Amino acid sequence: MPYDALSHPYNAIRRRDRAVSDEEWIKQFLHSAPAGSLATVHEGQPFLNNNLFIYDEFQHVIYVHTGPVGRTRANIERDERVCFSVYEMGRLYPGQLASEFGVEYASVTIFGTATIIEDLQEKRRFFDTLFAKYFPDFQAGKDYQPSSDQEIARPCLYKIQIQQWSGKKHIERPDFPGAFRYEERKAQKSSQEPFDPGSADAS
Repeated sequence: MPYDALSHPYNAIRRRDRAVSDEEWIKQFLHSAPAGSLATVHEGQPFLNNNLFIYDEFQHVIYVHTGPVGRTRANIERDERVCFSVYEMGRLYPGQLASEFGVEYASVTIFGTATIIEDLQEKRRFFDTLFAKYFPDFQAGKDYQPSSDQEIARPCLYKIQIQQWSGKKHIERPDFPGAFRYEERKAQKSSQEPFDPGSADAS
């Protein structure tokens, strides 16, 4: 019988062998993942915005921010439903058949509702946590000037209340023959490309 995706919950994983049911793994992945994509919708048209983010485990929410105005804010003001996804890509691996080629990955997808946060103290806590995540070696008042209330108030902060989530991962064995990382192979290939005199700076 064909797989009927529409009859399953939003967070159902078709490939059950790759689904992650360990919520502690999902939480740790959300704490460590560097960036995510926020999906909003307006009149049936989906929009994506890529964001740095914070996962607040105590509140069970995701925080992201954007500029004070824009498509993300306009959409959320009209429809609070959102989807947020984070992922990491591991090694690429070849096979004997084209259908056997693949990639290692880990991902978490979140379904929930977003609200716009205006409270200055909550916004300041978010930015303090954001800096601690992405710039852990920099200290406010020592390495840079702390933000004023006016600077904190300007960006738009969104709190995503997590209603459902799902985790998924696929990792091949460490000694898989021929497996490689995309960045390494791309850099290697770039260094081997023939010199094109037409692209050189003539000055």
